[in-house]
Amino acid sequence: MAQQDDAEREFDLKWADRAEHKESSARARMLAARWRENPPEPQPFRADPGPVTPRRSSWMSTALVFGTVAVVIVLLGWVRFRAPY
Repeated sequence: MAQQDDAEREFDLKWADRAEHKESSARARMLAARWRENPPEPQPFRADPGPVTPRRSSWMSTALVFGTVAVVIVLLGWVRFRAPY
């Protein structure tokens, strides 16, 4: 019986995929209605994203992380050396 249900469901999916008219999604209908009343401004294909702040290079970030770790290790060693037993 399960094989027959799978075959029927597969048939239904094939039938649905072959449909000539497919209903648009709710979001597509919502945007179409909104744009009918208030069309969007035209935009170039690749709009200028505006000024970009320069990023540090990856080696600078790596040096900063290793430097911070080295300072913490030295600081912990110095505190332990100064602490009385």
